[in-house]
Amino acid sequence: MEQAAESITAESLMSHIEVLSSDEFEGRAPATQGEDLTVNYLVETMEQIGVAPGMDDGTFVQEIPLLGQQVKGSEATINFRRNGQVEEELGFRTDFMAWPSNEAEQVELQNAELLYVGYGIQAPEFDWDDYKGADVEGKVLVFKNSDPSGDPEIFDGDSRLYYGRWSYKFEKAEEMGALGAIIIHTTPTAGYGWSVIENSWGRERFALKEEGDSGSKPEFNGWLTEEQSQNLFDLAGMDLEEMLDAAEEPDFEPVPMEGVSLDVDLSATYSDMSSRNVLGQIEGSDEDLKDEYVVFTAHFDHLGITTPVDGDSINNGALDNAAGVSAVLEMANAYKQLEPEMRRSALFLFVGAEEMGLLGSLYWSQNPTIHPGKITANINMDGMQVYGKTEDIVLIGYDRNTITDVIEQYAEREGRVVKPDPNPEQGFFYRSDHFSLARVGIPAIFPNPGREYVNKPEDFIETVDSLTAENYHSVGDEINEHWDLSGMEKDVRLFFRSGFHILNADEMMSWEEGDEFQAIREEMLMQAP
Repeated sequence: MEQAAESITAESLMSHIEVLSSDEFEGRAPATQGEDLTVNYLVETMEQIGVAPGMDDGTFVQEIPLLGQQVKGSEATINFRRNGQVEEELGFRTDFMAWPSNEAEQVELQNAELLYVGYGIQAPEFDWDDYKGADVEGKVLVFKNSDPSGDPEIFDGDSRLYYGRWSYKFEKAEEMGALGAIIIHTTPTAGYGWSVIENSWGRERFALKEEGDSGSKPEFNGWLTEEQSQNLFDLAGMDLEEMLDAAEEPDFEPVPMEGVSLDVDLSATYSDMSSRNVLGQIEGSDEDLKDEYVVFTAHFDHLGITTPVDGDSINNGALDNAAGVSAVLEMANAYKQLEPEMRRSALFLFVGAEEMGLLGSLYWSQNPTIHPGKITANINMDGMQVYGKTEDIVLIGYDRNTITDVIEQYAEREGRVVKPDPNPEQGFFYRSDHFSLARVGIPAIFPNPGREYVNKPEDFIETVDSLTAENYHSVGDEINEHWDLSGMEKDVRLFFRSGFHILNADEMMSWEEGDEFQAIREEMLMQAP
């Protein structure tokens, strides 16, 4: 194994990053020439390594059908009514963001009833139900963002679980048969300011293209600023802060916003496009285990060409995520050298459209090429340690499943320390592609760079933080003079060794008792062929 591990070098890792983050690849945006070049590079590289195609039809490519939506902001309006009279006319972007959630070209609602549902969470494992049997059909649900954080025994204390993500709120509104959904934005509960909402939801957005009727979905979803949320609650004779505080208690019950109603007028245009996933695999050698897999993921897309900054319009995405793609390619090359020694099989899944909302990995999870119950683990590479060696390594999802134990075992052999997410309240576990696999039960982990640098200036971490903040999702995400891939080399070798252990372990990986994904894991294991 060690000879294969040593084939992963700073030079081999850099060679892929240089190609993928070059101007020629135009920032690798979905449905562009940059994506075409990237897909071709991935397929050609895997063919050179000797990795087999990962699709049943003998190809490396899975098509992802997407639907684009652009809300006409100049025509979008929301009005608050009090006893039938318009009291407040809200401005798109400045006061609210909203969009049709059922793929309609036009949404026109008048005097819609409002129901405040607190966090809007149903979590039986915590004996928590914010709905208490309330009839929400035909009503617009108003949600507090995030999840309860006061009790360390439930919802993991200050850690944000999926229950606290905005996507859960909108999914719950659909499940409950609501007319619409609005999330109250505050910077503390979101973890970011209103400008992020405005920028993220104000541009053309993409979703997986659905087959069949979407008429059962809510008419619209949206966000409301804290100021306008205060105005809304005032009109209903309610105190916003008191209502937000009330949501922290398990005995909270939905509160009708009596006397207040909502007018909503939205129009949107739609466009069809597609992206791709690229899949390769190495078959295991154990007749009893080769139908089980470890999946290694990395998203290959980035933001493409945008408005020029100092004459540069290409978002090269060197760190995000040419580095992660390079890591998976080099791990594939190393595993190919050990093919006869691999009991289980390995799938190398390079997903597209991650920057559009994890859409490539979501599509794969809904259309898996391998049954989730036959997958022992997922290791996701999204952003790597490009600034040098560290004494530590961070795991997003630390101690949630038995993958942590394996990585700790191999890190300890190197005298390194494995640490949990230093910012659990940000909910990073739900913000990269491993989440798509976790939500169908697959034990998943998301390694992040450590922060205790070796042989670097005392204030080097400040330099790294500054570079990260300045270059993230910008034209500045390029290889620069601070890069030192000795740390990436060390990290990728660690993940390679850990992955090899998992490929050959007697037992499959598992979620820890009580984890939110344990139940779906057990269901998938039962369903597996």
